[in-house]
Amino acid sequence: MQASGETNPDACAYNDFVLIEIDPADVAKVNPSVPGFGGPTGLGSPGGLGSTVYSYGNSELRGGITKLSPKQGIVVQGEGNGWNHNVVTLTPGLPGDSGSGFLNGSGAAFGVLSTLQLAPLAGSNGVGDLVKELAYMHAHSGFTGVQLAPGIEPFEINLVGAILGS
Repeated sequence: MQASGETNPDACAYNDFVLIEIDPADVAKVNPSVPGFGGPTGLGSPGGLGSTVYSYGNSELRGGITKLSPKQGIVVQGEGNGWNHNVVTLTPGLPGDSGSGFLNGSGAAFGVLSTLQLAPLAGSNGVGDLVKELAYMHAHSGFTGVQLAPGIEPFEINLVGAILGS
């Protein structure tokens, strides 16, 4: 970004977004729903400080213990002029969870896990703002038609119990 002349330090520091191209023949085989929660229902914001958020991580560091994959947490801080949201979940995101989507309390996608934070709270996660990242991509690349794929499964926070076997 800096090599192409970007001067906004927040855009450079917090914009950690990657796309994966899916062959059109395989689109019907892909389920964009978030395991354990369903959705996303669209794009949204995380809400204010203390708002409940949801995610699902599948890092190999969990040793295959899927009960540790669904996450519920809260927003503890915003930074970078809205480019990043620090969230705390009972089990933090781990290396290998990067790129996991985060949903707000209505099931709208608001961010993508990018970093494990030591501050403001050890074990919190930095979640890039998806609305800002998509807008930046649309304005600075040829990917102007890229949009969020809504989940096939409805957003339900009660789906976690099915995963956990309760």
